[in-house]
Amino acid sequence: MSDATSTLDRRAAVKTLLTDRKDLLVVTGLGSPSYDVFAAGDHNGNFYLWGAMGGAAMVGLGIALAQPKRPVLVLTGDGEQLMGLGSLLTIAVHKPANLAVAVLDNGHFGETGMQKSHAGLGSRLEVIAQGAGFLAVDVIDDLKEISDYRGKLHDVTSGPRFVRIKIAHGNPERALPPRDGAYMKNRFRQHLGFAVT
Repeated sequence: MSDATSTLDRRAAVKTLLTDRKDLLVVTGLGSPSYDVFAAGDHNGNFYLWGAMGGAAMVGLGIALAQPKRPVLVLTGDGEQLMGLGSLLTIAVHKPANLAVAVLDNGHFGETGMQKSHAGLGSRLEVIAQGAGFLAVDVIDDLKEISDYRGKLHDVTSGPRFVRIKIAHGNPERALPPRDGAYMKNRFRQHLGFAVT
């Protein structure tokens, strides 16, 4: 895989990653990853974060620890993950075997005007994750690799995993998931089999 800028379409990448998702629980980071996951098909097992910049990986960790038999995917962007680098250290220490963190890396802060992010200036999130202690680290830059990787998301015995998915920069039209926090929380809880009062 080259370090050249990728031309991989983010929506196609996410749709391919979530094809045949089965019982996968998905936590999305702020902004475009939420839009991408919603565009791929809304699901009661999606937990969309509208705020909490840098918090997606920690929310995913909490869910993975509480639901150790369910596969959990955090799908976020490079900008959001850069705001929560410490979460990678915490995840590596707790070693949730059922958790994968996938970062859509376009090297830009898409929500604030497409300024270059640290990833766009040369920081490599997969190296940081490996240094933190993630057991499996990958970099993907084409759809076939995403298809091949998809099965790993359902493995609840060999995580945590980290994958950097290199995507083209740009802002596709927004596909907006529900914004009501109480509704999202209750829907997710019901999906997990908990009573909602």
